[in-house]
Amino acid sequence: MTVRFRSDGSIQNVGFYAQYNSFPRGLLPVSTIPSVPSTDYPNLNYSCGGFLSQASGYFSSPFYPDNYPNNARCVWDIKVPSNHLVTITFRDVQLEGGCNYDYIEVFNGPSHSSPIIARVCDGAVRSFTSSSNFMSIRFVTDGSITRRGFRAEYRSIRSNDSTSLSCLPDHMLASVSRSYLQSLGYSARDIVIPWWNGSYLCHPQITPTQVIFTIPYRNCGTFKQVDNDTISYSNLLRAAVTNGIIKRRKDLNIHISCKMLQNTWVNTMYITNDTLEIKEVQYGGYNVNISFYTSSSFSRPVTSSPYVVDLDQNLYLQAEIIHSDTSLALFVDTCVASPYPNDFTSLTYDIIRSGCVRDVTYQTYSSSSPHIARFKFNSFHFLNRFPSVYLQCKLVVCRAYDYSSRCYRGCIVRSKRDVSSYQEKVDVVLGPIQLQGPHEKKSLSKRSPSDPHAH
Repeated sequence: MTVRFRSDGSIQNVGFYAQYNSFPRGLLPVSTIPSVPSTDYPNLNYSCGGFLSQASGYFSSPFYPDNYPNNARCVWDIKVPSNHLVTITFRDVQLEGGCNYDYIEVFNGPSHSSPIIARVCDGAVRSFTSSSNFMSIRFVTDGSITRRGFRAEYRSIRSNDSTSLSCLPDHMLASVSRSYLQSLGYSARDIVIPWWNGSYLCHPQITPTQVIFTIPYRNCGTFKQVDNDTISYSNLLRAAVTNGIIKRRKDLNIHISCKMLQNTWVNTMYITNDTLEIKEVQYGGYNVNISFYTSSSFSRPVTSSPYVVDLDQNLYLQAEIIHSDTSLALFVDTCVASPYPNDFTSLTYDIIRSGCVRDVTYQTYSSSSPHIARFKFNSFHFLNRFPSVYLQCKLVVCRAYDYSSRCYRGCIVRSKRDVSSYQEKVDVVLGPIQLQGPHEKKSLSKRSPSDPHAH
C-alpha cells in the first residue's frame, strides 16, 4: 500500500494521524486504531520574534497563555537608547522539563555574534542585564510536548555617568567625565587616542565637566570589523603615566565600539489617488534615506505632497546610506505592502522577500555607487475600501564587494518556521489583491475575493 499526502501553496491545518498493521490474508481485523484525544492545536501559520525599540515593553511565546507550537525558532532583538542597558525579567516560564528540549537563550547583543548570558529553562523566573543597549532573546522548541510558554518584561536603565558613547552617521562621540578622571588621579589632558595624539583631528574638546572625543569612522586609528550581523567600528582611549621610572596609578583603557546592525528596516508609503507621506528611520546606527523619483534616470526626486499616482504607474525608489564610511553596500532584501500603516501581518502583499522577486513588475537599476540601491514596481491598491498602500522595506548593509556577504547572495529561500526579528515575519497575502478602475491593465491574482483559499 502507498499513501501519498499532498498540500498546496496556501493555508495550513493540523494534518492527520494514521496507524497501520498487518494481518493474515482473508482475515479482516477488528479495528484496533487507538483513539486520539481531541486537541486544539493553534494555527501553524504563525510568525514570532520581532524588533523592540521602545524604552520598555513586554513579549511572550507564540499563542501565550495557550501552548506554544513545536519546532519554533523565535528571536526578539531589543535596542534601547544609547548609554542605557537592557534589563529583562521572565515573569512566567512553563516549558517542557529539562533544558535540552525547549528553552530560552539570552544574548549580550545580537544573537549571531554575541556571547550568551544565560539559558532559561522551565520554572526559571529570573532577571538579566546586558552590558550595552542591545540584547537578543531566542526561543527554541523541539518536535514534541508543548506547554504554556513564557512572558517577559524588559526596561532600559541608565548606564554609569563616567563615560558615554553615541554612534552618529559621521563619527563616534565619546565622552569621559572629568570628575571620574580626577578620582583616578588623572587630569583632562592625560587621556588621548594612543598613537594619534599628534593629529589635531583626533584631539578632544575639554569642557568644564567632560572630555569629548569626536572620532571619525575612517581615521584616528578606528578599526572596522564585519561580523555575522554587525559592522563594528572600534577605538581606544587611554590615560597612562608617561614619565618617570615608577608609577602608583593604574593605566586607564576605555574601549569604545559602535556596532551597526546590517539589517535595516525603513518605512515609506504611497497612496493611490490620495496623498503621499515619506518617512526615514535611523536604525542600528546607519541612517538610510529612501525617496520616490519621477523617472528611471533618478535625477529628480518627488517633492510634491500629496503625490498622486495612477494604478499600474511605474514607481521609482532610491535608497542611500548616509554615512561617512563609503566602503559599504546596500541591498534590498524585502519589501512588503499593506493597506495599514502599522500592521504588516494581517493583510499584506510581497513585492520582494529575502531577495526573491515576488511581483512581476519589480525591477532593479544599476547605480554609480554600491551604497545606493534603486528599484521600481507598478502601483496597485487593496480593493476600494483600502485606498492606501504602505510599504515596509528591509535593507541590508554590508561591506562593499564582499561577495560572501548577504548583499551579494541574491535570492535566499528560508524556512517559514526559522523566524528571526530581521527575517521572515510578514505573511504573504495574494487572494484579496485586485486592480480597480477603467484603465485596469492586469490582475494581481487569479482568485476572486470569495475564494476560501485567499488569505
